[in-house]
Amino acid sequence: MEKLRSFVQWMMIDPRHPEIAQAQYNELKTQIPLLYALLMVNAIAVSYTHYDAAPFYMTVGILGPMLVFTTVRLMSWIKSRKIVLGPEAAIRKMRQTVILGSLVAVVYISWSLSLDQYGGPSERGHVALFIAITVIGCIFCLMHLPQAALMVMFIVTVPYLAHYMRQGEDVYVAIAMNIFLVCLVVLQVLFNSYRGFCKLIDSQSALAAKQKETERLNAENERLAQTDALTDLPNRRYFFSRLDDLIEKIGTDNTPFAVGVVDLDRFKPINDTYGHQLGDQLLTEVGKRLGALARPDLEICRLGGDEFGFLFRGDAKDAERTGQNLCERITEPYRIGELQLAVGASCGIALYPEAGRTSHVLFDRSDYALYNSKTTSRGRTTVYSSEHEARIKSDRAIEAALQNADFAREFQVHFQPMVWLPERKIIGFEALARWNSPVLQQVGPNNFIPIAEKTGLIHRLTLLLFDKALAQITSLPGDLCLSFNLSAVDITSLETIEGLLEVIRQRNADPRLITFEVTETSVISSYDAAETCLQMLKNAGVKLALDDFGTGFSSLGYLHRLPIDCVKIDQSFVADIESPVACGVVTSIVNLCRSMQILCVIEGVEAADQLSTLEALECRLVQGYYFAPALPYDEIKQAADTGGKVAGLELSSLSASEIHRSSMG
Repeated sequence: MEKLRSFVQWMMIDPRHPEIAQAQYNELKTQIPLLYALLMVNAIAVSYTHYDAAPFYMTVGILGPMLVFTTVRLMSWIKSRKIVLGPEAAIRKMRQTVILGSLVAVVYISWSLSLDQYGGPSERGHVALFIAITVIGCIFCLMHLPQAALMVMFIVTVPYLAHYMRQGEDVYVAIAMNIFLVCLVVLQVLFNSYRGFCKLIDSQSALAAKQKETERLNAENERLAQTDALTDLPNRRYFFSRLDDLIEKIGTDNTPFAVGVVDLDRFKPINDTYGHQLGDQLLTEVGKRLGALARPDLEICRLGGDEFGFLFRGDAKDAERTGQNLCERITEPYRIGELQLAVGASCGIALYPEAGRTSHVLFDRSDYALYNSKTTSRGRTTVYSSEHEARIKSDRAIEAALQNADFAREFQVHFQPMVWLPERKIIGFEALARWNSPVLQQVGPNNFIPIAEKTGLIHRLTLLLFDKALAQITSLPGDLCLSFNLSAVDITSLETIEGLLEVIRQRNADPRLITFEVTETSVISSYDAAETCLQMLKNAGVKLALDDFGTGFSSLGYLHRLPIDCVKIDQSFVADIESPVACGVVTSIVNLCRSMQILCVIEGVEAADQLSTLEALECRLVQGYYFAPALPYDEIKQAADTGGKVAGLELSSLSASEIHRSSMG
């Protein structure tokens, strides 16, 4: 019973194998038209040979409608070649073919056997041949639909064999038996071929499924390769890939779009204070906020660290508004555990095609605009402009001149006096770099120092300038202090620190008279490395000063964490010293320094009323244009040798320890 049920299910064309059904139908679309053509040609041939022997209704009257039906089916299958059916429709079509094929077989075998009673041996032999070759041909044409082939074979051969056995003619019985056996063999071959066909389709389906899975995995790997693991935003690789696509597709007709870079402000102090785990949590929250702002015309990516990038399709005004919106969204407070944290954000934008036409140029210029935001308008959005273009050209000219400069000849050191107010005496000098380029003339340190850092020339330049400054300061009478500025690159380079200490040893200088100045921003950029290098200097006996104090975000924290001996209050407070706020800030810093037993130097004193206010606040160490600008060594040397005074002030004979004790008093 189970076998019968399986056979019936097979005859109904099992829908559990849709891929095989689809492949069967596709093969039948090319073979069944051949079946109908074979049937029509063979039937016409039999009708022709029996035309004179059989009645007209048999050769023409009955055959005519049969041929019309066969022609209609033939044309239907030819048209179906252009139609793509799904598995379900293909199964319905094949079930229909099994039924119609069986009916056609019944009609044609009935008609041909009816003709067998007419004519002589030749006509009867033609009928036997017609049935034999037609059924074998039909079986081959139906090889991809074995259900129909099986039905046609039995519908034709069983009546065929029975007909000739009933007539009792041995020759025709033998022919019928022979044809029946041949059909069985052909049918077996067909089933073998069909099984091979099914295996092929199964293997192709498995291969297609495997390929689809491979493509899915490749797509997933590609997605992962282009997704930042921490924030789940698209990553740097995706950013530049999409930027190249935009340039290639949108940029061909000069449709404007913007490349933006957003950098977090005050993130590093949070990361250093609370640890990398909390820093990662904060970045994740930032990523969620930015991801929620993404839309079809705005793609936001994480480029690395605390830097994010975006691609915006729109004009300059909309791009700037979008960048500022991102910054404002980032600056809203974050709640992580029990902590409420706040960071800032600055943004730089470069527009296509005004700022550039390649991904490298556009990104560099958006990064340059970001740098401008962070240095001049922190928390704001800067769009790259012609002014920035001019600045870049200037930087390139400076870089080219630096690469070819004769450092020993072109770079000099000027010295600005540091004045001990109680005695109105100079106790030391701050060394300031000066560059007189034969190509560019006078170039300020604010212009060439950043470029020297970027090009890797700062190490060589720092050691040369320090050696010159130390040689010149030690040639002056008395034990004068030397204050020397170190860049962000200097204080993270062990090679530079070791070089500075070697210069001190070679010049046989007293390290207690030497102070190295660092800024808070230079320390923030790489705190761990900076702390190691600064401790090396401290261990060698030199002093460390925190320059531009009060302008950063966490200056007080660095007073506790770094081995600082001196604080230099930024000149911006002195310029506004008459205001209660600025005066209060200066007073607080001076008192803080006294309580911490560290020196305090006031920078930027330019007027007598400023000096009077500072004296009233008991400030004792100052420097500024009120006393003297930065002076060349030759001028200082000549003044010291001839009159013993520089800028009208005597050189102090106080020792470093005496200055420190007096300052704390």
